[in-house]
Amino acid sequence: MSKEKNILGLQLPTDPRWADLAQISIEAILTDHAYCEQKAASNCISIITQFPNFPNIVEKLSPLVTEEWGHFRMVVRELKRRKLSLGLQRKDAYVNEIRKIIKSGIGRKELLVEKLLFSALIEARSCERFKLLSEKIADKDLKRFYHDLMVAEAAHYRLFIDLANAVMDEAIVHQRWKEFLAAEAEIMKTLEIRGDRIH
Repeated sequence: MSKEKNILGLQLPTDPRWADLAQISIEAILTDHAYCEQKAASNCISIITQFPNFPNIVEKLSPLVTEEWGHFRMVVRELKRRKLSLGLQRKDAYVNEIRKIIKSGIGRKELLVEKLLFSALIEARSCERFKLLSEKIADKDLKRFYHDLMVAEAAHYRLFIDLANAVMDEAIVHQRWKEFLAAEAEIMKTLEIRGDRIH
């Protein structure tokens, strides 16, 4: 994953066994994926409503809400096409642990950067996972499906990083991003490999 590591910064690649497990139950992985897209849209809405006095945030994240919800609908359509059902939402241990990295008791600008980096990290890991699925999953339709979504996730990751750099000095953002990446690598070591989860 050397190339992806350079682009996304992720310090610990996903265990290759994850993709093998994921394709055992397409219904489970698509269900979890659908809710990931829904939560991504909700996260953008949350940032917009918390930080409306940052015009760039409102301008750039409003279209992303629409795009993420569109991805949710795409995944639901994929389930329907396969005569599968959208199951119940599951607990996302990865995101819950990543959320703990966010600092509290800080200024609004600093908190905004924390939330943008939190979002960038989830997009980066999703991008890496979608790349694995696009390469390793046997289903040819899903290979294309996940390749296209991988490209979208990479763009989202870049957008969140760029927005953070626009809010605060890039050197400060870069240092904090390195801390996020190091913390994420430690979290990844503790999580069970689940083929029914995107993260």
